[in-house]
Amino acid sequence: MPTEPLFDRPGDYLDGRFVPTTSPDAELELRSPADQSDVVARHGVARAHVDAAVDAARRAFPAWRRLGEAKRRELLKAYQERVRHHAPAIVEVLAREAGKALWDAKSEAGALAAKVDLVLGEGAEWTRDRVLADLPGEIRYRPHGVLAVLGPFNFPAHLPNGQILPALLLGNTVVFKPSEKCPSAAVWMARCFDEAGFPPGVVNVVQGEGASAAALANHDDVDGVLFTGSAAVGRSIVAANAHRPGKLVALELGGKNASIVLEDADVEAAARHIAFAAFASAGQRCTATSRVFVARAVADQLTQRFADAARAVTVGYPLDEGVFMGPLITEGARDALFAAQARARAAGFEAVVDGGPLDVDGRRGWYARPSVHLAPHADIRVEGYTHDELFGPDVAVYVVDGLDEAIALTNATDYGLAAAVFTQSTDAFEEAADRLRVGVLHWNQSSNGASGRLPFGGVKDSGNHRPAGILAGAFCAWPQAIRLSPPADAPLPNWPGLFG
Repeated sequence: MPTEPLFDRPGDYLDGRFVPTTSPDAELELRSPADQSDVVARHGVARAHVDAAVDAARRAFPAWRRLGEAKRRELLKAYQERVRHHAPAIVEVLAREAGKALWDAKSEAGALAAKVDLVLGEGAEWTRDRVLADLPGEIRYRPHGVLAVLGPFNFPAHLPNGQILPALLLGNTVVFKPSEKCPSAAVWMARCFDEAGFPPGVVNVVQGEGASAAALANHDDVDGVLFTGSAAVGRSIVAANAHRPGKLVALELGGKNASIVLEDADVEAAARHIAFAAFASAGQRCTATSRVFVARAVADQLTQRFADAARAVTVGYPLDEGVFMGPLITEGARDALFAAQARARAAGFEAVVDGGPLDVDGRRGWYARPSVHLAPHADIRVEGYTHDELFGPDVAVYVVDGLDEAIALTNATDYGLAAAVFTQSTDAFEEAADRLRVGVLHWNQSSNGASGRLPFGGVKDSGNHRPAGILAGAFCAWPQAIRLSPPADAPLPNWPGLFG
């Protein structure tokens, strides 16, 4: 078991160097959710560093935008090489601090380098300047300026990376505040930008809790906020910036995602895919399936096979080989999950697979068993369970009488992020695709996961119509219309000719 902290007050990365947090306002002591005896890292919090980081980014912006895309591409390729080099260390951070199983941590660490190729390739085509052949005009994309990136705990490296890279390519400078629950991957990212040779002030990393996040998101000298997290915090960011209509706010929020299983589905495959969607990362993915609407004809079969899959999930210490699912991120998160499940059972839900705490090799960690609950009827509502994001390894199964009912119930939440439809019928899938209010839809595969070559985002309370993924660059720049000089004798419409 690791015993040495990965980081012991490394300081914030400001203006091209790590600056110690002397006389900190607070201190983050990160204990592994998998083993509370493992102190992973300590980070001092200096709230004045928010202003210092924004100031550094503002001063670096003019030279960075004028540097040119070709040189920015070179630096991003150098960053790609450094994240590949440091991938083993980043894997350890993600396993110890986020509680990710090794397969999950390796996947996230590997995605950092892969994202560079996507951003520099297909992603860049969405913001390519265009000359119009039949009009003396052009479309040119301009950087916003200083962008604040507020990262989540569940993908503390991959998700911010997917926003930072296009922001930098398009000429913005960045201040990144990672989640206080998983801040240490950001230190490695800062090291990689530093080792790649990025100019001082172009990328800055500030540690902190909610007060630091609010100070950064609401900062008068920040031109845009890119936030990944809960709908409640997203609403607060919008409200705090309502008097700044020109300030970019791009929100990637939560979900209450459903899988629909119709009577012609491959039930065995559906059960496997839904189990992965429900229990990967201990259910702590914004695209995790937490509701299953299954046609009555195959309900018993699907419920049984899905329950078998849930019982087969290997829960354990994330650094051990062969573990599929590690712990939840905090004791509070686990307690909230158990409380929601208790409310569901009190309202008549049957615990087909009972969850509850799990002891893993005597380690004090926030482990929970996967759980499956069967609803007493399809349209039941239980406050804090049926329509709210739980962010844990729990699935509720609802028996429905057809596609229409399944679609209506899937849409009957405030969220609209992801869904999956299991059917052999192209017509049924296309009907669902037309009517489901979700940003990411899957056919005969897990709702968990996405392709970096596609947009990623949701509607309703899951986002604000600025999807990330391949389109992230579209919100990292603004389009400027250019009308080129016409011939000197070009007439003006209906002009009276007062000047000859």
